Amino acid sequence: MALDMTFFDEMEARIPKGKVRTRFAPSPTGYMHVGNLRTALYTWLIARHAGGTFILRIEDTDQGRLVEGATDVIYRTMAECGLTHDEGPDAGGPVGPYIQSERRGLYGRYAELLVEKGAAYYCFCEKTESEEDSGDFDRADDPCRDLSAEEVAANLAAGKPYVIRQRIPREGTTTFHDVSFGDITVENKTLDDQVLLKRDGLPTYNFANVVDDHLMGITHVVRGSEYLSSAPKYNLLYEAFGWDIPTYVHCSPVMRDQHNKMSKRHGDPSYEDLKAQGYLTDAILNYVALLGWAPKGERSEQEIFSLAELVDAFDIAGISKSPAIFDMDKLTYFNATYLRAMSPEDFAKAAEPYIRETVKNPATDTAAVAALLQARCEKLTDIPGKVDFFDALPEYDVEFFTNKKSKTNAEVALNMLEAAIPALEAVTDWTQDAVHDTLIDLAAALGVKNATLMWPVRIAAAGKLVTPGGAVELCHILGKDETLRRLRQGCEKLKA
Repeated sequence: MALDMTFFDEMEARIPKGKVRTRFAPSPTGYMHVGNLRTALYTWLIARHAGGTFILRIEDTDQGRLVEGATDVIYRTMAECGLTHDEGPDAGGPVGPYIQSERRGLYGRYAELLVEKGAAYYCFCEKTESEEDSGDFDRADDPCRDLSAEEVAANLAAGKPYVIRQRIPREGTTTFHDVSFGDITVENKTLDDQVLLKRDGLPTYNFANVVDDHLMGITHVVRGSEYLSSAPKYNLLYEAFGWDIPTYVHCSPVMRDQHNKMSKRHGDPSYEDLKAQGYLTDAILNYVALLGWAPKGERSEQEIFSLAELVDAFDIAGISKSPAIFDMDKLTYFNATYLRAMSPEDFAKAAEPYIRETVKNPATDTAAVAALLQARCEKLTDIPGKVDFFDALPEYDVEFFTNKKSKTNAEVALNMLEAAIPALEAVTDWTQDAVHDTLIDLAAALGVKNATLMWPVRIAAAGKLVTPGGAVELCHILGKDETLRRLRQGCEKLKA
């Protein structure tokens, strides 16, 4: 019996035309790994560069792999990264629903349409669930491919369970075009009759993708190069339906090293992990954009890109088919560059929670501490260990007072501290300038280099060989009473 085409005609009439339309279609099965973030970014950039529409679609048909809360991670990550969507589950749009499980009723109809067109068939064979999912079977042994219409109708009437499989032509070749990889031709005899609709009525990933991409008017499909082998089957589906084939952009994997893909299982970081490790969202996005894409023309030497600059510069012709290696040192370089470029106010705001991990004293001016750190940290997580001495003077070795370059040793240091204490006691207005001038004038009066006085004062104030900021800044932030207490403690240590 011929299908009523009214439904299909109505679905076609909904599809927006005339603009670039891209989609990011994650499965809510865990965290946003770096490869996923790159796919989201490239897909968003293609749409924004062309003044098109960006769609968020949630692909939740693989019910066994769903992770509670993972959809929230997707929304939160996209929002933090500024990858705003025009259509999606929360935004609505003309071609919803945008959650695959809510579209369940569509796929059976389109599978039946393919059967009617001769491009698919009912398969009543007993296959394991894993075989159904992967489509792994020898089609030459499958009797269902050649069942008559009467036999199929009888089996359906008897309530026999079935899947619907794609009928791949036995002869000839299929050619598809990819932006990065060019034209690829495969022999049809190497393709299997993949399952399109499973016994539970849910579509397989490959079938749902094609149907949804067409019905949502998707013009450019960005995905990992592991799907290259499926592209010929996608093309055969598009052709069987009589639909336009979208532009394919297959991205090579992001690698941990020359031989291994990045993998959450192997401890490689997700976007959320990188944030927790002290990396800024803007730096992560900038670096991820360059993992497999290079700008052309006048921007070809540029490394640092704002999101707006990426929109302007992004061209799919710049996407490479070579795998990209994720280099944490390079990401750290990008992060340090972004930290340095922040306004002092923005950096202070970003740094404050990290400063407060070890500096609990509410009297300590976190903005003043942040000012010392901005040029001296590569990641926000470097901060707590650099500033812990503000709250509590650590135990330190008297040997710290000896420094050849500053011409100090224990004896010199004791003399310097004993001179510094009364000079600083006399300071009435404890400003950074006042501390600075007092110590500089004292060094001149003592006839020593500034460093000969500053080194022991800094060591006594911080108890560390390496500090953000010098003696003047540290004494100013510590305050007069605490500075003098620590300098006196230094004298006691040197006399012991």
